[in-house]
Amino acid sequence: MPKAKYTEEDIKTLEWREHIRLRPGMYIGKRGDGSAPDDGIYVLLKEVIDNCIDEFVMGHGKTIDVKLDGESISVRDYGRGIPLGKLMDCAAKINTGAKYDSEAFQKSVGLNGVGIKAVNALSETFEIQAFREGKTKSISFSQAEVINEMQRARSSKASDGTFLSFIPDESIFNDFKWREEFIDNMLWNYAYLNSGLTLKFNGKKYKAKEGLKELLEKNITEEPIYPVAHLIGQDIEVALTHSASQYGEEYYSFVNGQHTTQGGTHQAAFREAVVKTVRDHFKKQFDPADVRQSVVGAISVKVQEPVFESQTKTKLGSTHTAPKDGKPIRSWIVGFVQDQLDNYLHRNPEASKAMLEKIQRAEKERKDLKGIRKIAKDRAKKAKIHNKKLRDCRIHYGDRNKLANESTLFITEGDSASGSITTARDVDTQAVFSLRGKPLNTFGLSKKVVYENEEFNLLQHALNIEDGIEQLRYNNVVLATDADVDGMHIRLLLITFFLQFFPEMIREGHLYILETPLFRVRNKQKQFYCYNNQERLDAIEVCGKGAEITRFKGLGEISPSEFKEFIGDGIRLDPVILDRNKSESEMLQFYMGKNTPDRQNFIIDNLKIEMDPVEETEEVA
Repeated sequence: MPKAKYTEEDIKTLEWREHIRLRPGMYIGKRGDGSAPDDGIYVLLKEVIDNCIDEFVMGHGKTIDVKLDGESISVRDYGRGIPLGKLMDCAAKINTGAKYDSEAFQKSVGLNGVGIKAVNALSETFEIQAFREGKTKSISFSQAEVINEMQRARSSKASDGTFLSFIPDESIFNDFKWREEFIDNMLWNYAYLNSGLTLKFNGKKYKAKEGLKELLEKNITEEPIYPVAHLIGQDIEVALTHSASQYGEEYYSFVNGQHTTQGGTHQAAFREAVVKTVRDHFKKQFDPADVRQSVVGAISVKVQEPVFESQTKTKLGSTHTAPKDGKPIRSWIVGFVQDQLDNYLHRNPEASKAMLEKIQRAEKERKDLKGIRKIAKDRAKKAKIHNKKLRDCRIHYGDRNKLANESTLFITEGDSASGSITTARDVDTQAVFSLRGKPLNTFGLSKKVVYENEEFNLLQHALNIEDGIEQLRYNNVVLATDADVDGMHIRLLLITFFLQFFPEMIREGHLYILETPLFRVRNKQKQFYCYNNQERLDAIEVCGKGAEITRFKGLGEISPSEFKEFIGDGIRLDPVILDRNKSESEMLQFYMGKNTPDRQNFIIDNLKIEMDPVEETEEVA
């Protein structure tokens, strides 16, 4: 094979907008289509709102308006407004901003002047308008190219502040769709972290008075066993409690208002501090897993010049709070939590007693499971050698690889479906776990069943979530079942399993349902895959008379060559999202418990019947 030449012509310098569009992942993480809370379109929105929050923190503007209209989203703050003469620089000149001077923006998240420019470069339309001291100026862009600019400032009676609207670029975010529940969650987090701030989203108000305490009280899925411990200090706020029966740990962590969904230095220090404080307070060397089982906690810190592990700022890498004192974040947080949580437990003996009893129950359960866990681990080790259920991939979540966030595990029913997906999958990032028949209904059962049931035990080992989801091997866990009654039932049983024992998998946006086409409509020139009856009717209209229509009754009927289209770039995933208005125990009881009349009435009231228009394959006359 001839060697490629390497000359001056191979060296290229890209304009800033070209670089952002060529390598969007460096700026926004994964692109996505809006079906996951960390998809790029929400990162774009967050970059815009972060600037508004910085204004509020500096004492300017107490309201932020967010409006969603189809694909377009707009944000209006009432801060000081961008200086009119610098509007173009702030929107379209890389490394331009006010945050390099730490006296102007103390403890801000955005420090590199990239955020708004990335929004501009990755948007089909982008408009920015500043209102300042009775005057206004605006500029409109498309893919960061100016399409309309107000050359001179005009007089305005509007309040000072900045207005920005954008539509994400369809060529970057294929078939994207905004999900209001993700925006809702984002805005609530901003409200919890900024007491006195009011956010509005399409008329709905978001305002919180008690910070992280209110966050836990509104998000905890069941009544906590003791009142939330709310600890506040200089540049640090912590909230903590234990839930009654949920498994695992649940944390919300923030740095300078940024939701660090992957944790980092501060969250690790918080977890360590809780264990250390509990051991010292009760004078017993509890196992850390027993202390942290069912913990629900939140921590927010403010630091100067935070160092994040990526531009998307989801994990804190800083080890120091500020250059001026050089105090390590770990010792600062551990010291604060030790003092304040110990004081709380001394002042609240009932809470202390409830916490101790909870830890002791966790300890007893762990010891009771010790024997069966050993048997299950041995069984899992043997299965690893010849595990016919798992067809693994090469790249996993957490690997130092640019494709790590794309790692996906498809959970399928039966050999036919798993065979098609296995043949069609990307072996680098897509793995397949095959179920045999319907899984057990785990509602109301203890975690002992996870170890006794071979399939569930092998599944938790495949995911590597036995001791929590910190070492989760796949970012996306996808339920790939048939769209019939049996497939729906299997899907429900699997959701019950995760909700019962690993709810953080759902809370942190790792669980999805695979959408696959119900019909194929084609003629000699064109072919369409349709996911519902309306798409089928539209396709028939395009293909005309003589169109052949095939109804897919199961995943196994879709050939591997066809499956490539449905699990590749055009994959449609529906996220499993928890209803904020119901606790996990309430949802499990309703859908999987013995409440037959209530469930029957629900089904009758919500039943939709779509007549099957075709049988197997037929032609339109």
